[in-house]
Amino acid sequence: MAKLFKSLVVLAMLGAAGYAAFSFLAPHKGRRPPEMATPVRVAQALAQHVPHYLQGLGTVQPHADVVVTSRVSGHLMALHFTEGQRVKQGQLLAEIDPRPFEAALSKAKGQLARDQAELANARVDRNRYAKLVSKDFVARQTFDQQDAKVRQLEGTVASDKAAVEAAALDLAYSRITAPVAGRLGLRSYDIGTMVTANDAGGLVRITEVAPCYVVFTLPESNIDLITQAIRRVEGEVDSGKAPQMPLVEAWSRDQSKRIALGRLLTVDNRIDQATGTIKLKAVFPNEDESLFPNEFVNARIRIRTLDNAVTIPPSAIQLGTAGSFVFVVDADNTARKREVKTGISTGAITVIESGLKAGETVVVDGVDRLRDGTKVRVAAVVETVRMPDGTRPHATEKGPEAIAPMPQGGAPAGPGGPGRGPGGMRGQGRPDGAPGTMGTGRPGPGNPQAQGRPEGSRGPRDSASQSRPGGTGTPEGAGQPGNERPR
Repeated sequence: MAKLFKSLVVLAMLGAAGYAAFSFLAPHKGRRPPEMATPVRVAQALAQHVPHYLQGLGTVQPHADVVVTSRVSGHLMALHFTEGQRVKQGQLLAEIDPRPFEAALSKAKGQLARDQAELANARVDRNRYAKLVSKDFVARQTFDQQDAKVRQLEGTVASDKAAVEAAALDLAYSRITAPVAGRLGLRSYDIGTMVTANDAGGLVRITEVAPCYVVFTLPESNIDLITQAIRRVEGEVDSGKAPQMPLVEAWSRDQSKRIALGRLLTVDNRIDQATGTIKLKAVFPNEDESLFPNEFVNARIRIRTLDNAVTIPPSAIQLGTAGSFVFVVDADNTARKREVKTGISTGAITVIESGLKAGETVVVDGVDRLRDGTKVRVAAVVETVRMPDGTRPHATEKGPEAIAPMPQGGAPAGPGGPGRGPGGMRGQGRPDGAPGTMGTGRPGPGNPQAQGRPEGSRGPRDSASQSRPGGTGTPEGAGQPGNERPR
């Protein structure tokens, strides 16, 4: 009996323990586990003045481009220049053997003197016959013949004078001078060579590049913006203000540096139907001769400035079936989906025309895990780029992003390295080339300077229209890595 009682007590204790364990481990009906906030990185919408640039491929044209040719044939006796020298207009460049032309000039002068003597004698005879014919001592016909002879000799003397001038001109042409000021190219003749008159190759080429021109093309869809800019200049003229044509910047082919700064000179009066583009011509002082004739450059014309435009990083903009949208983080750390209308994009920032106000916070990284109403945790804050004034090339509207030069040996990695920040967030570079972000995670073992993804590469969670900017590249829209400000 005692054994049975002990068995019942043990069973009761085991049952109580099992019920307690089941009650503790089993989920309660109607109660959900606490929701985990999604880590994101955010940026504040910034109101600023945004210059609007249009970009096209252009060619440098010199102010003057002259092939120096000889006007006479002869042996080249002397050269008074060195290749690549800068010359002034009228400066002596070369001399052709002048002796044949000196002889021709002397001959022409002798012929002139002989005919002038005959003319003087004929005039004396005509005056004598004029007196005699008045007294009927000679026939009228004799006087008329003498008068005709005088006029004939006057024509001969005039022809002789022209021959003298021609011979003197040939003698002057034996000294070849610079028709314009500029820089000389490579010569085509050596001393002692027989120079041919009006040779197509010429003796040397003179090119003046200070100032110079850049002729570039823009799509015909930009005609409205161009004409509006020109009308503003015409309005300044009508109001008595000093007109200022739009600024034009010449950038290198790889857009790594700005070569020169000039102003728009004129716009062609018709559109090229074959290409659908219009030509524009800009003038550059080019005092340092940084622009070279026939050089291909990227011409960027500052067509207008958007005042107090709302701007955000391009990575915050997502594309959906209804168009562009962003996730706005409100005061209680809730992400709200909001449709926006985007304007121009510079590669560093994107202008928001409607749907967003300055000062509002948008998500720039981690959007692939968000839905409307998702609770978020701000892992880091990225500063919206403040637009510089022409210190770095930016992509034009509907144009390729400009590429800035990579520092020698690559850019240093930020403190994030290959690690991840709080919540697994990956870093992001500053689009304007200023110190950007690389996450707040710790670098991997033995690799404290690991690099992020290069510009243009897509991460596994990138949207269809946005590529995640790299942490170490320096192209426009990526920037160099730096430190981010965690919250």
